[in-house]
Amino acid sequence: VQLVESGGGLVQAGSSLRLSCAASGSTSSIIVMEWYRQAPGKQREFVAKIHVTGGSTNYADSVKGRFTISRDNAKNTRSLQMTSLKPQDTALYYCRARWMDYPVPVDSWGQGTQVTVSS
Repeated sequence: VQLVESGGGLVQAGSSLRLSCAASGSTSSIIVMEWYRQAPGKQREFVAKIHVTGGSTNYADSVKGRFTISRDNAKNTRSLQMTSLKPQDTALYYCRARWMDYPVPVDSWGQGTQVTVSS
């Protein structure tokens, strides 16, 4: 599975931004798709996840109520709608897919898309 993120940019605090993650390859084997982010000098942290089957979602406390992860199975795309952005949301955002290369689960990462929020 290959992943390509898009949609990052420079915005002001309080603005909204929508990130997309396009998957290709063995997309029918994907179990979960997630968003992570990494700010300069900090460890990569979990942001949100969505299960392909059922569509259940989970969010980090820091983004709950502001970010929404969604899916478009027909397009093999997952999006992250970000609202009420804060300067502390500034980071490189990565998409990750967990998929089955039977019988082994495999994680694939995208290259990341930069989000910068100015105060």
